[in-house]
Amino acid sequence: MAVPSREDLVYMAKLAEQAERYEEMVQFMEKVSAATDGSELTIEERNLLSVAYKNLIGARRASWRIISSIEQKEESRGNVDRVKTIRDYKAKIESELSGICDGILKLLDSTLVPSADSEESKVFYLKMKGDYYRYLAEFKIGKERDAAADNTLAAYESAQENAKGLASTHPIRLGLALNFSVFYYEILESPDRACNLAKTAFDAAIAELDTLGEESYKDSTLIMQLLRDNLTLWTSDMQDESADEIKEAAAGPKPTEEQK
Repeated sequence: MAVPSREDLVYMAKLAEQAERYEEMVQFMEKVSAATDGSELTIEERNLLSVAYKNLIGARRASWRIISSIEQKEESRGNVDRVKTIRDYKAKIESELSGICDGILKLLDSTLVPSADSEESKVFYLKMKGDYYRYLAEFKIGKERDAAADNTLAAYESAQENAKGLASTHPIRLGLALNFSVFYYEILESPDRACNLAKTAFDAAIAELDTLGEESYKDSTLIMQLLRDNLTLWTSDMQDESADEIKEAAAGPKPTEEQK
C-alpha cells in the first residue's frame, strides 16, 4: 500500500474534522508534521493541527469541570463513598488530559518550535506551548502544578517577546494576550496583572484599528471583544466576587465562549 502524500494526509485530516473524529485528525496532522523534513507547516496545516488538539483536549476539560463540580456537591453532602467513586473516575479523565498535553508538548519541543522560521509561527507555537502547560496546571496539584505553571509562564513570556514584531491588532498577538491574561487570573490568581495585560493589549489594538486589514478584521475584533468581556467580568469580580465564565482563545467546544 502506497504511503499517503502530505496533501492526502491534510485532506484526511479535513475529513476527520468534518466527521468530528478528532483522535484521527490528530494522528493525520502528526504524520504531516513528521513529513516536513524540518521545514515549517503551512498556515493551513498549522491551524488544522491546532483545531485537532483543541477539540481533543476541550472535550476532556469540559468533562473534568463537570465531574469536579459534582465532586464538590457530593463532598458537601458528606457522601464519602460517592466522592471516592467520583475521584477514581476523575483520575481517568486527568490521565487522558495528561496524555494529550504530553503529546502536543513533545511535538512542539521536538519539531514545531525549532522549525519555526517566521515571527508569526514562533508566537503561534510558543502560545500553544503555554496553553497546554496551562491545561496541565488546571488539574495538577502540588509540585506538578507549580512546574506546569512555571512552564506556562516561560512559554507565554517567550511568545510575548517574539510577538513584539507583530502588529498589536494581529489575531495571534491578541490571542496570546487573551490566554496569558486568563493564566494570570485563573492559575496565578493575580487579577491585577490579568487586567493590566488584557487592558494594555486591548488599548494598543484600538489605537491601530484603522490599520487592520479586511483579512484578519473578524478574528481580531472577536478577540478584542473577548478581552473586553473578561476585563468587565474581572473588574466586577474584584468588586463583588461574582463568578462567571471566562473567555479564552481556543478552538474547542463550549462551555467557554472561545476563539474559533
